[in-house]
Amino acid sequence: MSWRNCCYVNIAMSALRTSDEIKDNPEIFHTAFPVSTDVLAPGGIFVEYIETNSVTLVWDPPDSISSFELTYFSATTTKTSAISNGKTIEVEGLCPETEYTFSLVSVSENGGRSVGVTTTASPLIPVPPENFKVENKKFRLLCCQNRGIIQETTTELGTVVFSDLNPGNKYSFHITTVLSNGGRSKEAVTCSNQLSLLQDLGLEQYYPNKLSLSTVLQIDKRSVTNEQAQSISCLPWLFLKKLMMVNVTARSVKYSLPSEESEDLSSLDIYNDPMDLLNDENSSRNPLDIQEMVSKMSMCQFSVPLLLPNCDTQQCTFMLWALRDIVKKFRPHSLSNPRGFVEDRIVHSALPLVSFVRLGDCSFSKAQILNKMLSNPQQYHGTFVHYGMDCGDISRRISDGLVEMSWYLPCGNKNIDVFPEPLAFANLRADISTFETQYTLLCQTSTAVFVFFDTLDTNLKFLTNQHAKAQFFLLGNRQSKALKMEHLKSLASEMSLKKNNIILKTNQNDANFVKQLHSSINYIINRLPNKVCLEKMDTTAHELGILVDEDIKECQNAKNNAHGITKNIQDTLHFKEVQLPLQDSVKQEDKTETYKSDLQMKKTELRKQQSKYDISQAMTCFVTALTSSSLERSFFLKWMRMNLDNVSRESLSSLRELYKEKSKFSENKEEIKQLDQQISSSSLGTEHFLSEMGQLYEAAVSLPENIESRKQMLHLPRLCAELMLDFFPLELVDGDASNIPLRWVNHLLQHLNSLVQPNNKIMVVTVLGVQSTGKSTLLNTMFGVQFAVSSGRCTRGAFMQLIKVTEYIKGELDCDYLVIIDTEGLKSPELAKLDDSHEHDNELATLVVGLSDITIINIAMENCTEMKDILQIVVHAFIRMKEIGKKPKCQFVHQNVADVSAHDKNMRDRKILLEQLNEMTEAAAKMENKHEYKSFTDVMEYDPESCNWYIPGLWHGNPPMAPVNAGYSEAVYDLKKKIIAVIKKQKTQITRYNITEFLEWTKSLWNSVKYENFIFSFRNSLVADAYMRLCTEFHKWEWSFKKHMHSWLTGAEARVSNFEMMKLKSDKSDLQDLLRRLKQEAVTKLDTLEKTTMENLSKYFEQTEDFVSSVKTPRREIQSSLWTHLEATVDIRRGMNNLDNIKKTFSDTMEKKVLALLEELRKSNSSRGDAQTTDNDLDNSFEKIWQETVSELSFAGLKRRDIFNYVFSQLRENMKQKGGFVTEQLNRVNLHEYGTGPFKVKKEHFNKKWWECLFSDNSTMDLQVVVDDLINTCSQLVLEKTETDYHDTYIQEILEIIDRRFASHKNMGFSDEFELSLKLYICGFSAREFQHMHECFIMKNDPRRCLDQFKDKYCNDFKDLFDDRDQCQRKAEEFTQLCLSPAAETFIYSSLGPDIVDAMLQGKNAFQFSTRAFFQYSLLMHLLNEDRFELYFEYILTYERFVKRWILGQVTEQFSNGHELSELEERHLKGITKETLEAIKMTHNETKEGGIKGFIHSICRKLGQKLVIPKDALETVMTLNNSSQEPFARWLIKSVEEMEQSLKTKLKEDNIQSKLQKLQMKPQDELFKRVFGCGKQCPFCKSPCEVGGGAHTEHCASVHRPQGLGRYRYLHSEKLVTNICSTDVHSDVQFRCPETNYEYHPYKRYREIFPDWHIPTDPSIEASDYWKYVMARFNTKFAESYNALSADIPSVWKMITKQQALTSVKESFSIK
Repeated sequence: MSWRNCCYVNIAMSALRTSDEIKDNPEIFHTAFPVSTDVLAPGGIFVEYIETNSVTLVWDPPDSISSFELTYFSATTTKTSAISNGKTIEVEGLCPETEYTFSLVSVSENGGRSVGVTTTASPLIPVPPENFKVENKKFRLLCCQNRGIIQETTTELGTVVFSDLNPGNKYSFHITTVLSNGGRSKEAVTCSNQLSLLQDLGLEQYYPNKLSLSTVLQIDKRSVTNEQAQSISCLPWLFLKKLMMVNVTARSVKYSLPSEESEDLSSLDIYNDPMDLLNDENSSRNPLDIQEMVSKMSMCQFSVPLLLPNCDTQQCTFMLWALRDIVKKFRPHSLSNPRGFVEDRIVHSALPLVSFVRLGDCSFSKAQILNKMLSNPQQYHGTFVHYGMDCGDISRRISDGLVEMSWYLPCGNKNIDVFPEPLAFANLRADISTFETQYTLLCQTSTAVFVFFDTLDTNLKFLTNQHAKAQFFLLGNRQSKALKMEHLKSLASEMSLKKNNIILKTNQNDANFVKQLHSSINYIINRLPNKVCLEKMDTTAHELGILVDEDIKECQNAKNNAHGITKNIQDTLHFKEVQLPLQDSVKQEDKTETYKSDLQMKKTELRKQQSKYDISQAMTCFVTALTSSSLERSFFLKWMRMNLDNVSRESLSSLRELYKEKSKFSENKEEIKQLDQQISSSSLGTEHFLSEMGQLYEAAVSLPENIESRKQMLHLPRLCAELMLDFFPLELVDGDASNIPLRWVNHLLQHLNSLVQPNNKIMVVTVLGVQSTGKSTLLNTMFGVQFAVSSGRCTRGAFMQLIKVTEYIKGELDCDYLVIIDTEGLKSPELAKLDDSHEHDNELATLVVGLSDITIINIAMENCTEMKDILQIVVHAFIRMKEIGKKPKCQFVHQNVADVSAHDKNMRDRKILLEQLNEMTEAAAKMENKHEYKSFTDVMEYDPESCNWYIPGLWHGNPPMAPVNAGYSEAVYDLKKKIIAVIKKQKTQITRYNITEFLEWTKSLWNSVKYENFIFSFRNSLVADAYMRLCTEFHKWEWSFKKHMHSWLTGAEARVSNFEMMKLKSDKSDLQDLLRRLKQEAVTKLDTLEKTTMENLSKYFEQTEDFVSSVKTPRREIQSSLWTHLEATVDIRRGMNNLDNIKKTFSDTMEKKVLALLEELRKSNSSRGDAQTTDNDLDNSFEKIWQETVSELSFAGLKRRDIFNYVFSQLRENMKQKGGFVTEQLNRVNLHEYGTGPFKVKKEHFNKKWWECLFSDNSTMDLQVVVDDLINTCSQLVLEKTETDYHDTYIQEILEIIDRRFASHKNMGFSDEFELSLKLYICGFSAREFQHMHECFIMKNDPRRCLDQFKDKYCNDFKDLFDDRDQCQRKAEEFTQLCLSPAAETFIYSSLGPDIVDAMLQGKNAFQFSTRAFFQYSLLMHLLNEDRFELYFEYILTYERFVKRWILGQVTEQFSNGHELSELEERHLKGITKETLEAIKMTHNETKEGGIKGFIHSICRKLGQKLVIPKDALETVMTLNNSSQEPFARWLIKSVEEMEQSLKTKLKEDNIQSKLQKLQMKPQDELFKRVFGCGKQCPFCKSPCEVGGGAHTEHCASVHRPQGLGRYRYLHSEKLVTNICSTDVHSDVQFRCPETNYEYHPYKRYREIFPDWHIPTDPSIEASDYWKYVMARFNTKFAESYNALSADIPSVWKMITKQQALTSVKESFSIK
């Protein structure tokens, strides 16, 4: 160990006393407070750090104690401090070389003090005396962390190595001298100055690990609050926040202590030297982030570091890399073109360097003089920090030796510029005698060195020993008493200085002194030719042993890689053609199917060509460099960006000048377009290389999976995803191609999602505005991001960047990342004269607004006039987003408004802006066919007071010497806080997208933007998924609604049928009263179900207007149907009651006659004695009495009606509005003559005017198809009415169906005569069937027939009574077989229909019946799998019939095995059997009066809510019944149990077809109603509407067909048409039809003719591949069937495979 180190440890430690000494000498410390043994003392007090004038103490606080009192004293002073909530304290203001004793006590809440714990320490380690020597010593060294000993060693040597320490952790080292006698010195504690400052600032965790830019810029509470720093550890974060927002007050950050914690008023404001803070930040950050910081400092006109010292190693670093990204524009007076300017990177510029240094102490500030020298009277620059500035008077801790620099750059105005030419200035912060290396570098590289001094007594060697080319200037203070002129003269002579090189400051003011300096520097500019380029200074730095920040391996590797790519770029266009060959694009010229087919062929061929390309050398190097380490990759991208900016800056300058000239004077749009293409082609940036990566990937993934070249490219999306996490902007929209490469972006964002999940929720902030209005600068300032703002190129396309949200604020914002999107400007001068510029702006605005949660509308002037055009664009975008359920917020930013009263003064402007927005909203709404929007606030929430921001201009003064305006930074910060507040507010209003959902939204939105596809059925997969889920849920609710009402109606019908049987004798009500009660019950039930459905709907989805209508519509329909059904049931029941009364009279009469005969025979038998009456005698007697009774009764049954007259009467009523001609025709009609044979559509059935326009017989065929379907529907309805009597509601229902069908096909041009003919035909066959039904009903219910039907039963009853046989068993069996069994079977069939529907909706067919769209998908899949022309033909021409038949087939197939249906039947059978048995048992327990008839009646009343008991059979069972209740009930229970088995057997015997005929609710019909929808078809291709809800106002189909499949053909060639309407509506093709009066009309404006149809444009060439495949496959057969010629099938259609057709239909219906 060296003598110096030995003495240092020994003497330092001898100054410490141990706590044992204090205990042995308690007189050294006295307290004025009583000591309480009840108060727990601290566990011990320890010295953690010893500094020059301070000591840091730590202690172990006891439980429940938070207050302490520290007393410390020396021989001359004593002080006491109170401490709250702490366990460490730094005691400052101590005297060097003085021993202090520290005593700490615990203080309880009542003021009691504990026993004290003590220690001693001396703040300063004294310098050892000369020749001092200590023998026989050792040193004990401890390595500690958190007061715990990590390692311990004892040595006699002067060096000790502690190994296995972890980087970034905080350690302290404790040294004690141990003498041979065992004595120990005081303990010395060590740590580095730099680490010490990092620890003070709370940044130790980032050393040596670096603090990343993404960490600094993440969204946390610090970044969105104005809270002042409350501790020293807050200072660096506050400094960084302000600096990254380019706030010129960043160097003045400080923190304030609460007043109660400070006794010394001078310590209330705690500062940190700004350069210490900067140096400390630089030591804790990586070079890339330092470069970004330095660039921001340069924008603020702060001095920037040239040489950065390390106070611990005394080494310094040349900050070449940190300065590389600074680009400056200036206009020197020597420039030949007075309007020209110079723009270059500052490290490339060769400039005179003027250095300011200090020798010894100096009574005036170099930095202050420099600032005044760089400033003109109108614009002061606080470039260099000096003592007189805010926070400039703080003692430096680590920044001594810093060389800082700045530049003076002229603007070209002689009245403003201080210097005519650009200059670089350097300032060494410290005495040159202490930092010789820095001084030497400045001497060897500067043009001139200005040396400030007060005295020249010592250290003159630093001036005379320098061998430098620099011109020296000596600047002294003439007023200084220490200055000796003889020394100055001697030095001047030795340095060969002239008089002009010596400047002495007399009692003159600073202004005159600065003028002298100006003169000297102007002399330098004019006379001294040597200039320095910063980039070349690294050679000198290396010679002097100075580190260069660029020398690190990662930076050099990245530099070489980037240089290898960019060094040979001479012609950017040629370079792109050779090295980036995959970015050529196919230009669109047409939008017909033929063109699209050709385009697809070209695309396929292009992919083949691309796959043949070997990856270029440049791209190989680029991709290889990206696969390096994260740090090296970041360096590489920065080198690439800087190099390419340099190239572009040079190549674009001349082109832009030429473009300006052409734009001003040339009207040749083609020439301008070509020049614009040259500019686009000449632009070259990293985005072009990344775009080429995307093309490489796209080409690779189109290859077979086993190809090696494909596998080599699969990692590219992940590379770019990692770049985004490294804070690199991603190009979302290719600015050159105006396109989003969806597959590339898709896979890239998928990888990004996998890297961050589950933390993948995002919110999107975008900016929109006119080009070159500071949008990118606004975002960069607001969020610290790095969007390009180089004047070499404006933003093209759109770029996105991720900003992380910290855990502390994530819960408030409900997102993990903010996505910031920067876009190219609207109304670009470069595009303004091009034909499609307005369309381009529309697309961009819609995309930006659609992607964003918050949109910033940037207005770069106080007046809004310039913004009228883009406001129109913005309003269109907001309306479109409103329609698809997206609700972005909007903030208007008015830039360059400096007046503090701007907000109040511009109240009128805001009013005008709102009026303009309202006017534009109304105009845009008309164009979008959304007339309900009258004002801007109808479209979105907008408050003129809170949604408008006025921001001052960016620069404070005249560039290039102007700093960023502090008002600009503060205003942007206020806007940032507002945006974060809006995001917080939206937490409960908007569902946050995750990255995957954002990707889906982006894909669908972009497709819709390209093809102007904006309505409710917006084909965004996320919205489509939500919409499909809503449709599915809505259909469930709708079916539940219908099912409940069907169940209720079944019960209501039972109550009507059983009304007379169920009412009590005291009940005087009749059927009309029952009808009123039932209607009231129905209304209540409907209200309840409607309310439930509406509540479900409102909970599930916000945009439910169509579905709300769809709830109300079926409610109205069901209510109307119920009313009709109930009224018909009551009417028929009323007629049946009369018939039942007649039948009862007959049975009562017959019963009396039989009983009288029975009495007579018994008496006769008794008089004859032993003579027995035989069965034959009984039969003869019964026959005689039967005939007598029958002859006495009058059998006047139901009256026969002429149903034709009833039907005709209803038809006449239906047609009375058609006018006199129809009435006259009806007067001559005999309905009996109609309805036989087939109905054929004739030419005469069309309107004459319409027929004359027809050019083919398609219309006749179309109408015949409609007629056939209608006749089939009505026939089915008639056949369903076979079990009852005729009622007028039956024919009314049929006529309503006909009217609805006519209304939906009114565009077919048929005449009133046709309508009458068809109605007569349908009414004719309906009347014929109804007449037959009526007569069957009369026959079935004839009283004589009913009486004869039970003759044998009466006879058997008669014999039983005569022989006194027990009737219980037989009567029980009869009651079961004749009454209960038929009623139970009827109940099962009435309940089975809904069950079958439920089974179809929940089983294997659940998917296809869940929504109309999924049903369409299932149909198309069925057709594709069957692959039969006949099925396609039927599907297209007779869609409704095909669907019904297919659904019936599905039902039949599912229930054909009988097993599933049997389970449903058995469930109902068991249920009704159980209820019947319970009714019997309950009645048996209750009924003791009324005999057997009362018992049976009571059972029937209990079952009357569900079972309809046949009246005839019931009366027969009760007639002549003398059974006893007890045995009858017993036999009845047994019969009912047997009935269950017999019915089960019977039900199994029937097949599914016969059962479906018996069902009251036909499941196939209910399923058809569910999935068929409104029945509307596309007016062009006849694709069916799939929109959910029954009351929608707009129709839409997912997949449209070639129009030839709908029988359309070309007028002259008779060939089937291949065009698809979803393509035509985006083309210049025209159509004509009856609705256009056969005048040609543009497809683009089809909604003028068909406003209720929305035909989305095909989002891709692959759309409708399904029907293209079908038409190509069956082209000839379709032509033959349609009597046309085969279509000219595009060649690419013939290449579509069945698998591609399958994929197409899946994508169209969003099937995963």
